[in-house]
Amino acid sequence: MIALLNDCLLFQLASGETVPCSAEMISVEIVGGQDRELDPEVLRHAAASVFHYFKNELHRESVSVGEFAVALEKVLRQLGLTLQAELPAAAAAGEIVESDLRIIACQSAGSLELFFYPALRVELQSRLRQSPKVLRFHGLRGCVKQLTGARRWTQRCEVLQDQIVTYLRECLTADRAQTKCALVVD
Repeated sequence: MIALLNDCLLFQLASGETVPCSAEMISVEIVGGQDRELDPEVLRHAAASVFHYFKNELHRESVSVGEFAVALEKVLRQLGLTLQAELPAAAAAGEIVESDLRIIACQSAGSLELFFYPALRVELQSRLRQSPKVLRFHGLRGCVKQLTGARRWTQRCEVLQDQIVTYLRECLTADRAQTKCALVVD
C-alpha cells in the first residue's frame, strides 16, 4: 500500500473510486442558476476549512464527495451564502442519505448539549426531505465523547449515547408521515 501524504484526503467518488486530494487541489464547481457570483477566494478558504476539519479535527483519511459537499454547504450557509450541494447519484436517487453526528456536535461544541438536540432535529428533517430509503447517522461514539468532553468511554457517555439514539427514533417517528425510511445510527 502506498502511504498517503500528510496533507491529503482520499475522496470517495460515487463510482466507488477514491482520489487523493490536498486542500490546494480541491476545485469546487457550483452548478445551477445562482443569483450572484461567489468570491473564489471565499470559496477556496471555505473548502480549505472543511478539508482541515475532516483531516485534523475528525482525523479522517477518507471522505465521500457528498459528505464534503454537505459540510461545505453548511460552512457557506454560516457565511450567509445559500447554495445547494450536489449529492452523489445514490443519495440523489433517495437510497441512502448520511449525516455525521460529529459535525453537528462540533457546531454546538461551546454549548454542549444545549444546541445539539435542536440542530440534530433540523438535520434529520433536512435529510428526510430527500426521501431516503435509509437514513444513516454515523460518528455516534465520537459525537458523544465530544459532547461529554471525555477522553475515554464512561457511564455518562453510555447514557448520552442512548439518549441520542432514543431522540433520533422519536423524531423519526414524529416526522415519519413525510417519508418511510430505515434509521441507522452507528
